[in-house]
Amino acid sequence: MSDRTHVTELRVRYAETDQMGVVYHANYLVWCEVGRTEYIRAAGTPYAQLERDGVALAVVDVSMRCHAPAHYDDLVRVETSLIEVKSRTLTFDYVITHAGTGQRLVSVRTVLASIDRNGRITAVPPAVRARLRPA
Repeated sequence: MSDRTHVTELRVRYAETDQMGVVYHANYLVWCEVGRTEYIRAAGTPYAQLERDGVALAVVDVSMRCHAPAHYDDLVRVETSLIEVKSRTLTFDYVITHAGTGQRLVSVRTVLASIDRNGRITAVPPAVRARLRPA
């Protein structure tokens, strides 16, 4: 992981495609979750530990732009970048590309709010914020 970007590669599974063999759009958001979880793990805070500490991250905003389709059995690359850390929210950008050709498939941005066990917005713990803060 660089200071700001983590790369994860995934193989498109048959179950992620529609009748035409094209990835169904909602699956890109699942891949973003994989990228985000691995980003957080690489930064030294496994997401499971955040939850054990009583903090969860809920997606409160998402935007996605599709550039080209991914197909069954393609190897795709998810580049995850943490672009903003605030006291209660984290903003991630994702670029999903075809790993072989580099063609951009999808661009995504998510904003996540830190919530407690009761679903109330709470501050991201300072130690976590410090580890995740972009360079």
